[in-house]
Amino acid sequence: MTTPAPTSEAGASGLDTEFTRGLGLFDSTMVVVGSMIGSGIFIVSADIARLVGSPGWLLMAWIVTGALTLAAALSYGELAAMMPRAGGQYVYLREAFSPLCGFLYGWTLFLVIQTGTIAAVGVAFARFLGVFLPSVAEDHYLIAPIHLTTGYALSLSTAQLVAVLLIALLTWSNTRGIEYGRVIQNIFTVAKTGALIALIGAGLLLGWNAAAVSANFGDFWTPRGQIDVAAGLSAVTAFGLFVALCVSQTGSLFSSDAWNNITFTAGEVKDPRRTLPLSLAFGTGIVTALYLLANIAYLVTLPLSSIQHAPSDRVATATLDVIVPGGGAALMAAAILVSTFGCNNGLILAGARAYYAMARDGLFFKSIATLNARKVPAAGLLIQGVWSALLVLPRTFDPATGKYGNLYSNLLDYVISAALIFYVLTIAGVFRLRVTRPDANRPYRAFGYPIVPVLYIAGALTILVVLFIYRPATTWPGLAIVLLGLPVYWWWKK
Repeated sequence: MTTPAPTSEAGASGLDTEFTRGLGLFDSTMVVVGSMIGSGIFIVSADIARLVGSPGWLLMAWIVTGALTLAAALSYGELAAMMPRAGGQYVYLREAFSPLCGFLYGWTLFLVIQTGTIAAVGVAFARFLGVFLPSVAEDHYLIAPIHLTTGYALSLSTAQLVAVLLIALLTWSNTRGIEYGRVIQNIFTVAKTGALIALIGAGLLLGWNAAAVSANFGDFWTPRGQIDVAAGLSAVTAFGLFVALCVSQTGSLFSSDAWNNITFTAGEVKDPRRTLPLSLAFGTGIVTALYLLANIAYLVTLPLSSIQHAPSDRVATATLDVIVPGGGAALMAAAILVSTFGCNNGLILAGARAYYAMARDGLFFKSIATLNARKVPAAGLLIQGVWSALLVLPRTFDPATGKYGNLYSNLLDYVISAALIFYVLTIAGVFRLRVTRPDANRPYRAFGYPIVPVLYIAGALTILVVLFIYRPATTWPGLAIVLLGLPVYWWWKK
């Protein structure tokens, strides 16, 4: 069993010695890219287009997301190079502010952010597997919904079973050592990046639709077909457009999230003081460029109304259906299967390292602070896998429509704002540590400091304020989840 990590400057900035350092620059970049690209880029543009109402503002929404993500990654690079320890962002918050701040992040990460995302990506994999195997469906029950309350139930459908089995498989493979996780991550990330590039190329070269190009780019900024962000407020006014742009970030930022996962694995990265900042910059830069190009491909193939009203919001499928009539659904389903498989591997691989760091500090179960014979936190992987699988099972129920949803979807809606709060705090930690530890070794200093970090904090806080005002049903519960960690922290300390 490992010993608790010291919270002194020397301890935080030292190197972990208990792990196997098996991740080079290419591997680390693949963790960043693979954890970011899931199924969101193929779907969320429909909702963004409905909110902002024009091709120009659809692209602007993704540009804002890319700028924020790059600014954050370039700022995190300083902390990653300064404190290349397993646990990443948890360690940065602990050292910059307090163990309580670090714990609240780790608590939220385990309870919902990481595990909820793993559950969501697992079910997304199952849904698209259903394109090839119709028996895999969310309404094909092995155990019919058992209602716990009016609005909640438990069930086990064939799609839920596939999601649970996927989580179990990837959890097991990652207990076999970092080499297994690295190889799976590299293969599937290269494959899905190639698939996304192929989609972009097909849209730009084969799907070019003169009528769509004329309508979308000839009338680039005028809102049409938009929905109200709030009662009587839509993108037809300047203020309504501002609010719509901020609210639309929930989808695009979620699709671009998880880039910070590489920091959790710092103990297994070769030459981490150099590799971590570079992989953050390269990985987020690659994904930002691909996401913007994908949306341009959508706009040259489909008129905006077809993007706004794509069946089940599957914009990429609608794009391929234009290029390959009748075959778009199957091609896109295959691409998303590869994408979600690789995405979940990266999430599962990285998350367990954060819980390991918490346990090493005495803020999680003691058994989680151990490595197995393969020098990976198998106990952390196991508890993460079990909780993620359990999150697949609860269903929400709407008595008015008789339709079932997934509890993890609600939880993820709740914590998007909470995740933004922790990003803001972490980047604020760059400023705080410049003051409290001016002489610390900083092999890499945040690009554009202090302007770039300040711009991120200002942009993220603006989005947060708008979300708390105009999306209270999904933001205040997220804050409540974070605050529930306070009594847990005090109990654990005792």
